[in-house]
Amino acid sequence: MSRARHVAIIMDGNGRWAKKRHLPRVVGHQRGVEAVRKLVRAAGAMGLEALTLYAFSTENWRRPEDEISALMGLLKRFILSDLEEFAADNVRLKIIGDYKALPADVVELIEGAIARTAANTGSTLAVALNYGAQDEIARAARAAAAKGEITPETIAAELDTADLPPLDLLIRTSGEIRLSNFLLWQAAYAEMWFTDVLWPDFTPAHLEEALAAFADRERRYGGR
Repeated sequence: MSRARHVAIIMDGNGRWAKKRHLPRVVGHQRGVEAVRKLVRAAGAMGLEALTLYAFSTENWRRPEDEISALMGLLKRFILSDLEEFAADNVRLKIIGDYKALPADVVELIEGAIARTAANTGSTLAVALNYGAQDEIARAARAAAAKGEITPETIAAELDTADLPPLDLLIRTSGEIRLSNFLLWQAAYAEMWFTDVLWPDFTPAHLEEALAAFADRERRYGGR
């Protein structure tokens, strides 16, 4: 039986959740943040060392300006309201992606939160902001080349997730079955779990279901 140490989630379906209820998209994002909050609180108790969430991709800049603004506002409120709980629960906050390209006030809050939780030794919550896996791999390859030989090992050492356990399980909600430029390198031998549940309806019980399915899988890494 395998135990997952690192789980990543593509949190998809906020807009469709709102549309089904004839609500503005921002309400779907608000409910999505509530789902994040519940999951983060439960993840440590499930024994996860790292939980990586796909919050804002490099492609999301193509969305309407008012939706982007609403997402940034939700991110700020999430940090302000939950930071002390993270600190008290020994959770370390990590950001992957080029978060410094976000609005200056958001960057300031992020860097304060990273500093506030840097010494925490419990689980790690990694949030992908302005993240794209192809960009990450290109950055890592350039960094490896600057230091010497380019090998899978030297590239892996330069990835945004280099200090996290290897990715065990990648989950996507909402019924879509694709990676959407998320953790392409890290997912090389990760297990996949897809569900039709829209992200705002995703609960710790769904995560437990995914972890149980993972535990029953035999991981051979190309062997027999």
